[in-house]
Amino acid sequence: MSIRLGYQMPNFSNTSSVRELFPTVIAQTRAAEAAGFDAAFVMDHFYQLPLIGAPDEPMLEAYSALSALATATERIQLSALVTGNTYRNPALLAKTVSTLDVVSGGRAVLGIGAGWFELEHQQYGFEFGTFTERFERLDEALQIISPMLRGERPTFEGKWYRTEHAINEPRLRDDLPILLGGGGEKKTFRLAAQFADHLNIICNASELPAKVEALHQRCAEADRDPATLDTSFLAFVIVDTDGDRARKLQADILARQGIDLSTLTDAERRTTMADRQFVGTPDEVADQIQTRVLDHGITGLIVNMVANGHEPGALDLAGQALKPLVS
Repeated sequence: MSIRLGYQMPNFSNTSSVRELFPTVIAQTRAAEAAGFDAAFVMDHFYQLPLIGAPDEPMLEAYSALSALATATERIQLSALVTGNTYRNPALLAKTVSTLDVVSGGRAVLGIGAGWFELEHQQYGFEFGTFTERFERLDEALQIISPMLRGERPTFEGKWYRTEHAINEPRLRDDLPILLGGGGEKKTFRLAAQFADHLNIICNASELPAKVEALHQRCAEADRDPATLDTSFLAFVIVDTDGDRARKLQADILARQGIDLSTLTDAERRTTMADRQFVGTPDEVADQIQTRVLDHGITGLIVNMVANGHEPGALDLAGQALKPLVS
């Protein structure tokens, strides 16, 4: 597996009817594939996230959508960014992602994290638990899922989960990659060092130097060479040939969160979601990505383009600007 440039689709609110929704998702995924993106991602949520929209805005079930995208694409890898471990039994998740791999001809990636969106758990009836409990569950889940993806038949008896010689057939391969997503320096990074092929770091860009240092520490504790663990950063990209239009789109997004960049100091800006945004012309965005992300030792990018990713040509611009940086 190599994910140097991924495209995440977190927003399904840009069509006028539900009938138009999935054709737009297919079009974006095909555009990402044509533009040279390595992977396409959907979120594993049931409600829209607070920083993007209202809870009742459209949100697709991840693995149904990914399986449909598998039949509409040819080369691009497919994953959730990231699967909420609390939403599925781990043995069932191993079966689900292995089936996606078969359906897609070997293009599935298991993106997984501990789960965090309490409202979904509360209203759907999933047990939320404490922060510590969610990571205990993720640790146990990975001890089941990882061997099942490799063709083993694990018997496991834990605090949260159990299996008995769990069979996972059919499988297309024994090296289906595991991607962990999150920003936790102690728990997420430790599990990534133990189990993952790839770590997608979710944080503000100004935090990256400390995150990279912490990741190297967790790898040392696990006796793992950090060079064997691919990394990427989740970036919010707004790119347009007209840089002023891109900045206007950013201002509109931030205004909905009550943020006015013109009133913030540089230190205040680094505490807001603007610190995860890369905005302007293709050349401007490429320069920002290079200096704020890649120069800190991150090897890949996963971008979302909430503002205009659905617009024709937007993904071509992003691919042309970013692919040379990570190739």
